[in-house]
Amino acid sequence: MLGSEIMNELQGRGTTNPYTNTIGIIKSTFPDLRSRLAWDLKPIAWRSRASLRKLRNKYNGGKVVIVCNGPSLNDTDLSGLNNVFTFGLNKINLLFGRNDFRPDAIVAINQLVLEQNNEFYNTTDIPLFLDSYAASNVAERDNVCFVHTVEQRKFARDCSMSINQGATVTFVALQLAFHMGFRDIALVGCDHSFASKGPANKTVIAGRTDVDHFDPNYFAGGVEWQLPDLLQSEVSYTMARDAFASVGGRVVNATVGGKLEIFERMYLADFLKQNLIPTK
Repeated sequence: MLGSEIMNELQGRGTTNPYTNTIGIIKSTFPDLRSRLAWDLKPIAWRSRASLRKLRNKYNGGKVVIVCNGPSLNDTDLSGLNNVFTFGLNKINLLFGRNDFRPDAIVAINQLVLEQNNEFYNTTDIPLFLDSYAASNVAERDNVCFVHTVEQRKFARDCSMSINQGATVTFVALQLAFHMGFRDIALVGCDHSFASKGPANKTVIAGRTDVDHFDPNYFAGGVEWQLPDLLQSEVSYTMARDAFASVGGRVVNATVGGKLEIFERMYLADFLKQNLIPTK
């Protein structure tokens, strides 16, 4: 008797079927299983995972600045970042026409951002960490690494399998920083404050100009964008803070102003000249 016929026979008898029960448990416990398997079967996934494994602890104990996209970035002196590793986020390339700052890597995971900034991602030589969603639109190159994201709310200390978006791309950058071995982290331009109000994660239509990011054209002219989830972002930041602290690291907030108080405040200039004091 064929397997499907046996299954139907057992179900018809009202028999408890361990196979269907197990499948149900897996589906309810691991809602990302289907997307995980679909991604894992692609050769591009194997190559990206291999690239991530090579980066594991490459910068052991190092210092990094994560350059976020808030309006305060316009008041931040980035001239001192030449001698420190930097992550830029999302549409950081909109800053390039104003100064010489170029990040050492860029992280982007939001689907709308990936679509809107697709041309830049396909032409830049800057190392990119992009959500696997972008694999169908961004050409695979030596400087492009795709990361798989899941719904499980956890800080990934090893990003070679999956990461959690945590409601903010900054959280993804923090996980990648930990994965790569950085232990002394500063955030700049992380205002954690938005003039735009509404339900968290709701997709809305942008107005003529953007007052919530460093560039008025960041989300503007009728493009779609998602309203922030500040509460979940704070949960994510707390996980990141505790993860770094557990290994003697730290995350500081060097943003000019803003409303993020999860992390210790520090001036960027002081962070750049100060060495991390190991904790016992």
